[in-house]
Amino acid sequence: MNEEILPEENELPKQNTYSEDSIKVLEGLEAVRLRPAMYIGDVSDRGLHHLIQEVVDNSIDEALAGYCKNIYVTLHADGSCSVQDDGRGIPTGPHPVKMISTLEVVLCTLHAGGKFDKGSYKVSGGLHGVGVSCVNALSMDFTATIHREGSIYQQRYSKGDPQTPVEIIGTTEKTGTTIRFLPDSTIFKTVHFRAEKVADRLRELAFLNPDIIMTLEDEREEGTKEVFCYPGGLVDFVRYVDESVTSVVEPVLISGSGKSDSGADTIVEICFEYNDSYSETLLSYVNNINTVEGGTHVTGFRSALTRTVNSYAVNNNLIKTALSGEDFREGLTAIISAKVAEPQFEGQTKTKLGNSDVEGVVRSIINEQLAIYLDSNPKVAKKMIEKATLAAEARMAAKKSRELVRRQSALEFSSLPGKLADCSLRTAEDTEVYLVEGDSAGGSAKQGRDRRFQAILPLRGKILNTHRARMHKVLDNEEIRTIITAIGAGFGEEFDADKSRYGKIILMADADVDGSHIRTLLLTFFFLHMRDLIHQGKLYIAQPPLYKVKKGKQEYYAYNEAERDEVIRRIRKDKIVLDDKGEEILEGATSDGIIISRFKGLGEMNPEQLWTTTMNPEKRTLLQVTIESVTEATHVFDTLMGEKVEPRREFIERNAQYVKNLDV
Repeated sequence: MNEEILPEENELPKQNTYSEDSIKVLEGLEAVRLRPAMYIGDVSDRGLHHLIQEVVDNSIDEALAGYCKNIYVTLHADGSCSVQDDGRGIPTGPHPVKMISTLEVVLCTLHAGGKFDKGSYKVSGGLHGVGVSCVNALSMDFTATIHREGSIYQQRYSKGDPQTPVEIIGTTEKTGTTIRFLPDSTIFKTVHFRAEKVADRLRELAFLNPDIIMTLEDEREEGTKEVFCYPGGLVDFVRYVDESVTSVVEPVLISGSGKSDSGADTIVEICFEYNDSYSETLLSYVNNINTVEGGTHVTGFRSALTRTVNSYAVNNNLIKTALSGEDFREGLTAIISAKVAEPQFEGQTKTKLGNSDVEGVVRSIINEQLAIYLDSNPKVAKKMIEKATLAAEARMAAKKSRELVRRQSALEFSSLPGKLADCSLRTAEDTEVYLVEGDSAGGSAKQGRDRRFQAILPLRGKILNTHRARMHKVLDNEEIRTIITAIGAGFGEEFDADKSRYGKIILMADADVDGSHIRTLLLTFFFLHMRDLIHQGKLYIAQPPLYKVKKGKQEYYAYNEAERDEVIRRIRKDKIVLDDKGEEILEGATSDGIIISRFKGLGEMNPEQLWTTTMNPEKRTLLQVTIESVTEATHVFDTLMGEKVEPRREFIERNAQYVKNLDV
């Protein structure tokens, strides 16, 4: 046993002085500017757009309270964004405690607002609870204009500090709040708002709040204007999500309320329908927040659906043995919206509802109202039960396939000779696996990789379109079974991303139409059956170069046309070479000895080139796959991979302008 030897007193290391002066007190909104990611998630594109969400949430809260009908979001040409509503307007008079304008208190103080007074707002959104004050802190310019009590009030800020007092700039008969802000470019990695991302969120809010009209206007180069208003609410939402599939049962709308443990009303609205697909699409919300990890409201719905339909089927002699919950989920599209006075969120992304009493409220409402609906609509009930019965038969077939995959997993890949080239390290966080298109590219990747932490799994051809296949068909596909076995974390409802053998799963396919199709097929599989890999940030797309530029013994790689052209100009030192027609030569051999070639596929690169350009962690570019909106992701996959052709054609026509390098 080794004896621990303590240093002599005079040998102790010198410590930095830690005294009263070491304790720093950050005043006002300094903490937000110092650690912005703590308040808005991050300072990338996601955090930037969260600023708009925080301001819009305030307007939505006014709407939920019954005081707002219209919300206008404008993306201005100078890079700023404004959010205008016709609510009551933020109070501007002296605050009874702070003795300054209440407007300034709201805009300069964290956790200050009417949401903490249940007399003002019974329910409210805003996941982080820090509100518009964070937007103020993280903006170079911020202007609040308030229409209230016959006057127009205005105050300007910069980086959270007031630049002017609250001033009366006119009179009005209207009420409402307008917030215009310019994000601080020294804090955010990008300050360019993406109109399509803003539109996705406003559309979602319009579905969830059918009494509101949401307008988005883009005054920049795009110059577009969209109005989102869906009087049908969740029924319109379900139809939007299922636009690319065929309905088997028309939307069923159920709503009601019940008392929570605190005595407050929990309001629940649920709409669902069945379609001819084989997967479940369930979107859940609490106070307009997308609870991507589900929670007690989802559990209550699923258990009540299974119990109520089973009870009806048994009582009417439509089945002999009860069907499982899994059977009732095949082809189900459901939207769950709950208004909870004091929601408690949990889970990795803090978007899983934890209030246990909500489960009972939802279950009670479904049990009662769905039973009445089934009794009143026997034809619809029969279709639902027939759909679930077919799913049960498929489930038994899938069970056999599952056992086959489990047996392969138990053999620890001895059944995969020549397929998976594993790495030597066994700690998941230090390893990665490349799913590579084609045996040729797979061979180069195996030779060029770092064998310590990089595994290679070549895929032959295109995998099955899992959007159009039941589970047993999915599991019967050899390439998919190989992927499931290699990752080693299960699949479907049994999938556990924490058990993945690799910290990164990287899709590597050719930069052509076939490669794009293969990536889409793989993304469809992961979205439907291993979605938590995406939520945990473990799924990536490799970015091989498109061009090689060579002069003499020097070789350069470019990942797009702009990089290619820049490399050429750098080699020429700004000397432009023209062909016989007077056009610039940017491909093939030029008169000054520069050779430009485009890679048609990964197989054209030798192992060293593949390592240098695509696999070397110090030089490569990886795109991390994320889900910004489950609603829109579901809609896109249904459109691209579903049976209906017309929505897919419309999608292609709408996005054709963005396509580059189409089989060049």
